This record gives sequence, structure tokens and C-alpha cells, in this order.
Amino acid sequence: MKQISPKIIRQIFILLLVLLIGSMIFREMLPYLSGVLGAITFYILLRKLMIKLVKKYKWKPALAAITLMVASFFVVLIPLTGSAIMLGNKIGETANNSEKVIEAFKQQVSRIEAQTHMDLNSQIDTESVTSWVTDSLQNMVGSTFNVFIAIGLMYFMLYFMLTNRKALRQSLRDYIPMNNESLSQIGREIQTMVKSNAIGIPLVAIAQGIIALIGFLIFGIEDPFFWFVIVTIGSMIPFVGTLIGILPVFILTLSSGQDFKAWGILIYGIIVVGSTDNLIRLYVLQKLDNVHPLITLIGVIIGVPLFGFIGLIFGPLLVSLFMALVKIYKEEYGNEGSGVNDEQL
Repeated sequence: MKQISPKIIRQIFILLLVLLIGSMIFREMLPYLSGVLGAITFYILLRKLMIKLVKKYKWKPALAAITLMVASFFVVLIPLTGSAIMLGNKIGETANNSEKVIEAFKQQVSRIEAQTHMDLNSQIDTESVTSWVTDSLQNMVGSTFNVFIAIGLMYFMLYFMLTNRKALRQSLRDYIPMNNESLSQIGREIQTMVKSNAIGIPLVAIAQGIIALIGFLIFGIEDPFFWFVIVTIGSMIPFVGTLIGILPVFILTLSSGQDFKAWGILIYGIIVVGSTDNLIRLYVLQKLDNVHPLITLIGVIIGVPLFGFIGLIFGPLLVSLFMALVKIYKEEYGNEGSGVNDEQL
């Protein structure tokens, strides 16, 4: 029996060792993966500005990197954090009066029961819903520590990525087993998708927020500009995102006894805001970098459960990267055996 070459055995052993250690590192880094992906996103968006500051204006790399990082913190992270805090306060207010809110909702259901003769109220368990809201709030608070670690990791990585661009590029060429042409193709794909989603998604969200704000002003909803911010943030999640802002408004307005306003803004949110959401999203993202809408939709469905909020950007990137790898594989290895007659297949 022919023996396996010791060289092949050593190669397999090293590959298994690399996979084992890599999986252990990935598992422990998973809670903070959003920080790594965030660093990549900011690097792609800030790279040209970094080069311009260093080469054209003769800034020192460290000063340029710190300036861009501080600017990104004030332009992106502070508004997001402020919106999250405002939303948390409103959620807390709803949780403190959850039983009252649910009872008001059940009263509305009773009216529907009287007309449809269906027993719906028996299916609503007030204690279970209250318990679920409380648990959700506790989980939100518990994840705060991980968020701060992810943000710290993101800026730590971003600094070295911006100040060591050549070393980063060389490392990718050294450690990724692909030729330079394939790496360049993947790099272009990543830049296109990240720019498309990192710029396009906020534009779509602002447009959705403005449409929702018009409805809040029409129906006289309290704190309309606050809810404009919440809808804008929520709109970054396709299909159901705007309901993150519309449903709390509906529930709070309903619990205060303003039935007409409550149902009016709910219908407006579902029909007007909801229908324009997909139209604006598909139009803007396709125009920005000619990204196929199907890639965006499938990518978001995959990315949000995998990566959380940052999955809005990296979900479509994952789908696009998969397609790019298949194309590269086909170009490098697909021509083998091309002499086979197609009629024989």
C-alpha cells in the first residue's frame, strides 16, 4: 500500500491547526465583530481623505488619522448614541406604563370583537407582554458594555489601518492565497458595496424620516422631531424598520385616549411610509453604484442576524463577495476541460 508523503501529512496538520486556532479566535471575537467591520467601513470611507491630507497638505499621518477619527465620532457616533438614548427613555416610559398601554390596546380589540364576533382578547396575556418588555430592556442595558468595547476596538484598528496603509496592503497580499489581480477585483467589489450602503442607506433613512415627519405634523403627534429621528434610525432596516418609530407612536397615542390620531398615524405609517420605503431604497441604492437591488435585499436579510446593525452594510457585501469569489474561481479554473463538447453535457 502506498504511504502518504510526510510533507502532505505536515501540511494537513498545519492547516488543521490554523483552522482550530482561527475558529477559537473568531468565536471569542464574535461579540465584538461589529467593531472590526466598523473599522473596515470607516477605513474605506476615509482612505481618500487620509491620502489627501498626508500627500497634498503634508499633514503627519498620526495627526491626519486622529483628526478623521474625531470627525467620524462627532458626525456619526454621537448622533447615533443620542438617538439610542432618546429611544431608550421612551421605551422605559412605555415599560413603566405597559399594563396601562396594553389595556388600552385591548379596549380597541374589544371594539373589533364586537363587530367581527371573534375572541381576540383571550389571546393577549398582559403579564407575559409586560415581562417580555422588561426582559428586553434588561438585555439592551446588558449589551452596553460590549458596545463600548466594540467602539474602542474599532477606533484602535482604524488608527493603525489609516497610518499603515502600505503595510496593510502588503499583509493582505502575503496572507491571502490569491494573485494580485484577484485581490484587486475583490478590493474593488468591497469598496463599491461599502460606499453604496454606507452612503446610500443613511440617505434613504433621512428621506423616510422626512415622510414620517410630515405624517406626525398632520396628525399632531407630540414630539414629532424626536420621532423623526427614531424613524430615521429605524428606517435603516428594510421593510420593518420604519415600524420601530411608527408603532411606539401608535401605542403611546392610543394609551392617552387619542384613538383617531393613533389609528391615523398607524395607517399612514403602514401605507404611505411603508410603501415609499422600498421604492426609495431600491432607487437610491441602484443609482448610487449600480448595485442590484436583489443583492441589497438578500444581503440585509442575511447580514442583520449575523452582524447586527453593521450587517446593513456588510450583509450585501457578503453576498457580493461570494459572487466575486465564484467569478474568480471560474476565471482561474473554469477553463480546464473546456474542450468537452457542449452537446455531450
